[in-house]
Amino acid sequence: MNEILKEHKQNFSKIFKLARIDLIKTYGGSVLGWLWAIIKPAITIFVYWFTIEIGLRSGKIRNGYPNFLWLIASTVPWFYFSEMIVGGASSIRSYNYLVTKMKFPVSTIPTIVNVSKFMIHIILEIIVIILFLINGYKIDIYFFQIIFYMLLSFMFFEMWSIFSSMIGAISKDFVNLVKSITVMVFWMSGIIWDINSISQPWIKKILWFNPIVYLVNGYRNCFINKVFFFEEPKQLIIFLTFLVILTVMAGISYKKLKKVIPDVL
Repeated sequence: MNEILKEHKQNFSKIFKLARIDLIKTYGGSVLGWLWAIIKPAITIFVYWFTIEIGLRSGKIRNGYPNFLWLIASTVPWFYFSEMIVGGASSIRSYNYLVTKMKFPVSTIPTIVNVSKFMIHIILEIIVIILFLINGYKIDIYFFQIIFYMLLSFMFFEMWSIFSSMIGAISKDFVNLVKSITVMVFWMSGIIWDINSISQPWIKKILWFNPIVYLVNGYRNCFINKVFFFEEPKQLIIFLTFLVILTVMAGISYKKLKKVIPDVL
């Protein structure tokens, strides 16, 4: 990890430059350009809203908030999560030319993707706050927790990206496996349903070991549930423990595979 931190420090400016290029590459070349960063999530949210409120007719007030606002509070973070679950695992393969054609620090490549996706995440969360304000809900002290949960999300997916990208660089099967389980993660992480609605305590306890559940519930606490992060110490400890384990795994995978990756690619 010391070596990884050193590489990031030495290439700090390059990471942000390449992250900006990644954004331009993703949204450039089209008429609407950057608007696609908002249009794509908006279409997805509309589909969820239409399915739940019109199709299933299960629209209702949740904790004093319209179902639509309840839904976007947890769905918008998922756009960043899903991008990083798959994009993090395939990041080195996506930027293989940096590894094969020049001497570029491998550990910083996942960070480039993470910073790029996180910038869009910041914009979308600002839009979420604006939507709450438009609907008459004032900014309170709970809103400011969003910074805490966004930092936790960034750290978690940074470690996930370093760990998974190393394995993904030497195994296409691993990347395909990650893509396959992303849908399962979505449906089991309480994004469009409330984990607290589960009546079986043992199932709820198992689900809390899913770090995505903690992050989704954290974002919802900022906007809907009005709960401070320190009011759920057990869930926070579980998440931080998982983060530490993932950090160790990231360091091990980097140490074992960094010299092999250029030859494989």
